Amino acid sequence: MRSTTRNFQRYYNPDASDMIRMDTNTNVLGSNPAAAKFLASQKMNINDYPNTYSDGLRDALAELYSMERENFVVGSGSDEILDITFKTFTEWDDKVVVPVPSYTLYDYFVNMNGGIAESVDLTDDFQLSVDDMLAPKGKMIIMPSPNNPTGNSFRQKDIEEILERSRGIVIVDEAYGEYSGSSMIPKVNEFDNLIVMRTFSKAYAMAGLRIGYGVSNKNAADMMNCVKIPYSLNILSEGAAIAAVKDQEFIRRSVELVNKNRRPLSDGLKKLGFEPFPSDSNFILAKAPVDHTALTDGLKKKGILIRDFGSKRRTENCVRTTVGTEELNSLLLKSTAEVLNELRM
Repeated sequence: MRSTTRNFQRYYNPDASDMIRMDTNTNVLGSNPAAAKFLASQKMNINDYPNTYSDGLRDALAELYSMERENFVVGSGSDEILDITFKTFTEWDDKVVVPVPSYTLYDYFVNMNGGIAESVDLTDDFQLSVDDMLAPKGKMIIMPSPNNPTGNSFRQKDIEEILERSRGIVIVDEAYGEYSGSSMIPKVNEFDNLIVMRTFSKAYAMAGLRIGYGVSNKNAADMMNCVKIPYSLNILSEGAAIAAVKDQEFIRRSVELVNKNRRPLSDGLKKLGFEPFPSDSNFILAKAPVDHTALTDGLKKKGILIRDFGSKRRTENCVRTTVGTEELNSLLLKSTAEVLNELRM
């Protein structure tokens, strides 16, 4: 194996057959209706290539955000967009600043592209320390907002100060941005080092089609499109994404459901002895009142998967659960209470 990948381990891959999945933070309303309708109606010639740079989807996104096609890069999931940024802007052994805790795959992409991950701890309330983020003088800085797995959004003034003071590329990963009600996308033409990433896997309820996009100023986007693998988004995924972008009512309903059910789920976890952290997203991170592994194993036996972060630094003994419907949340709380009682017997 290449020297930078020899310590790689496979990504989270549970046996999820017949399980209730509250571990992946997908949309609990189910498949995107506009995308599903598009897919069901298609009788296309799959012998044809898709559009090289997904121009149709870039046009739809440009209309949504009142921008231009040239501001967008589209690919197979936001993970491809992240990979493109490394291939475009970093050299071997460049430093990349990654906040801790944050998305576990950031280090993977840094190492795969020959970079050096510089971990910087978030503050006690999981916010950015601007000076600490800038201290390593990274060629690139990555920050997810809302942050995964903690759920909170970073302060916009802190993000903007980092953008103003950094000489490198700053990536703001807004995979859960629809839920937070705020975005750095309107700022991409103001900061020439800003790249915002988004995905169709969460609020858009299309994780199985693997669609993501980056937004930046036209110059940076053009460089990224030159590096991007041509045809990387297939013709079905692009068409479904265009249909989904035009159905913003589904996104509004999805966000309203989370806003309605997040607080009751957090309160329910508190009553069971958990310490939930504030969230601006469709999931909640909480410190468990019992051993994290025993808890997640107990719920798995009852057919429910939540995500275990209890062995990672800064999230010791913590678990993460998706915010579900009222029925799903009630089932989760009931099952969790049963597991807690069994563990304390």
